[in-house]
Amino acid sequence: MSTAHSATRFDVVVIGCGISGLSAAVAAASQGVSVAVLERATREEFGGNTRWTEAYLRMKSDSEVSDDFDDMLSANAGDNLDPNVIRSMAAPYENWPSYVKAHGMPDPELLSTLSSQAGPTVQWLKTFGIRFDALPTYFVTAAAPRLMPVGGGLAMIESLHAHASDLGVKFFYETTATRLARRDAEGDLRLSLVDSDGNAFELRGRNVVVASGGFEGNQEMLTQYLGQAARYVRPVARGGYYNKGEGIRMALDLGAAPAGDFSSFHAEPLDPRSAQVEALVMNFPYGILVNKLGQRFTDEAPGPVDVHYDHISRAFKDQPDGIAYVIFDERIHDVPNWKKGIRTDQPPLQAATLAELAKKCGISQEGLEQTVRAFNAACQPGEFSPLQEDHLCTVGIQPCKSNWSRPIDTGPYYAYPIMPGICFTFGGIKVNRNAQVVDTDGKTIPGLYAAGEASGLYYQVYTGATSVMRGAVFGKLAGEHAAALVRGSPDHS
Repeated sequence: MSTAHSATRFDVVVIGCGISGLSAAVAAASQGVSVAVLERATREEFGGNTRWTEAYLRMKSDSEVSDDFDDMLSANAGDNLDPNVIRSMAAPYENWPSYVKAHGMPDPELLSTLSSQAGPTVQWLKTFGIRFDALPTYFVTAAAPRLMPVGGGLAMIESLHAHASDLGVKFFYETTATRLARRDAEGDLRLSLVDSDGNAFELRGRNVVVASGGFEGNQEMLTQYLGQAARYVRPVARGGYYNKGEGIRMALDLGAAPAGDFSSFHAEPLDPRSAQVEALVMNFPYGILVNKLGQRFTDEAPGPVDVHYDHISRAFKDQPDGIAYVIFDERIHDVPNWKKGIRTDQPPLQAATLAELAKKCGISQEGLEQTVRAFNAACQPGEFSPLQEDHLCTVGIQPCKSNWSRPIDTGPYYAYPIMPGICFTFGGIKVNRNAQVVDTDGKTIPGLYAAGEASGLYYQVYTGATSVMRGAVFGKLAGEHAAALVRGSPDHS
């Protein structure tokens, strides 16, 4: 079915229809400006990653972020940061050197905005009928409180979509943006698009908001930035396949500064056998992780799983064939509700002996048996306390296991294969606190905004339950700022 192209000029054009894009669209349209939203997916599957996520928010109430919010984000702001850059950021933003404004780290302006605007943004979302509650998560242990919308991300985007439609927002489904040009003499940015029939057309926008996600659905970009390990990863849900990175590329082609770690991504431990959405295997802190050689390669339990599953899962891609196996025994049943962290629909592999289990997994029998013997010998006496850090660690082996270390010696034995699933990529576009895109000279690109996964923010370890929040916060700010500029211009009617 062809897309109707009756209107070609809008005050705000939003690329993407997830939480960031819809927040921008509703915020702008609420100010009485004309808004178009472009969506690659069908009407039935709009919403990108947001459609498939529980949309946890790192908040202790609907008005306050968690106590560790700022510290966690600041601690993961990048590696070996230049002290001169950090020192410059202590001054007012307008006094920052251009190279500091364009720096890819999540600067204090962005982090303070995210922290301070999370509560007001949740209150704004509640006005559209979205309800929030501290509902149970799939983590057996958790270091931070999590608020979530009742009905998850799907409830959020359906409510915002309905409100946007009521405000007259024009939606273009099965439409892909391919090229973007800076503002022309008439004050418009120009977008080249392809509709559902493969026909090219153009839209003009006084402002454009890039809210099209990362590039987890683009194998070419994954290989470019992740290297050969890209062959071992896949999106955790169908929505990720729609995120192919064109929005990021178009902005970079216009001179936007890159931000976030392009070589990394937010990972989750997936069962590769399963077609389920987020087929998670989160019980590895209570067993050991081995590769196809039967060898351990990481500390399985440095602390609560909700803090550490990201970097542990990402390490799987560096193992042979990008696969790991969690090995555990009958005593897993000592862990209350351990199956809460298992969301795959596939059963564990099971065997009476380690040798038989290794054969079922397709891993080295000798390697697994040697690894388990060494691990068991390294376990120390002490009280096993599965719901809190018990510091029951191994001694004399590398890598050490820091918590919940008990011998694996009580059959039957079990294993799940695990691969690194991509929730979203880290690299994207640099923005300021108004979600305006910043170029490599530290200047804003007139009329261009970015929000959500398309705007780079994260390095090192992902601070859990902050992604949907930043999409809503900066999407709302982008829409409000763009609408205010339009309403303040003399030619707006």
